[in-house]
Amino acid sequence: MTEPSALETLLEVQDLDTAITQLEHRQATMEERAELARVRAALGALEARGRSLATERAALAARLSELEDAFDAVTGRRQNVERRMLEARGSSARDLQAMDDEVHHLDARRLELEDEELAVMEAQEPLEAEAAQVAVETAQLEEAAAGLRAAVAAADTVLDAELATLRMSRGLAADRLPEDLASRYEVIRARSGGVGAARLVGNRCSGCHMELAAMEVERLRRLPPDELVTCEQCGRILVRTTGS
Repeated sequence: MTEPSALETLLEVQDLDTAITQLEHRQATMEERAELARVRAALGALEARGRSLATERAALAARLSELEDAFDAVTGRRQNVERRMLEARGSSARDLQAMDDEVHHLDARRLELEDEELAVMEAQEPLEAEAAQVAVETAQLEEAAAGLRAAVAAADTVLDAELATLRMSRGLAADRLPEDLASRYEVIRARSGGVGAARLVGNRCSGCHMELAAMEVERLRRLPPDELVTCEQCGRILVRTTGS
């Protein structure tokens, strides 16, 4: 069996590099991974909204507590004034009137506090409802994320195994290349979108898919098969295979 030439081995390396690149792209862009990223973003948005709601709810709860304390204080003050009125048998009419005025003032203040308490409780209702909805949506998304993570992990296991096999084959093939050819290939590949070597198919370069001039193709066909040539259009190493 004839040993493959260096240029034929180079094409083998290029084909393996292409397969590896395609598989890596497939792994990075799999729909489950993209969907998991979207779910995580949605969870992040829900978490942020949950924190905002918690802050708003805490502020309203604190205000409601302040109002309840104020209402209790006013109620206690009113009870004290009423007790003094009952005990003030010998007090002047002026003093009794002042105490009666204070009772009315305290009653008015209690009504104000009750109205504000009602307003706070009404403001709490939509926040509580939204917080409950956020909790439901969060639970649903967390369940979806768990399923997607499992799907991604399963796919990664398969793809990682395929990539490991391809990379091992690539390494073995690359070890058979002359050092100078391997170095030149890597330089061209780095600047040419991952393709450093291409086949000459008829009069077309498989790397840039451009047609070479007829005179250039004829010149290439007359060269020794192991002579290193490059595409005049894209600069990639151009390999003439049997039938080229």
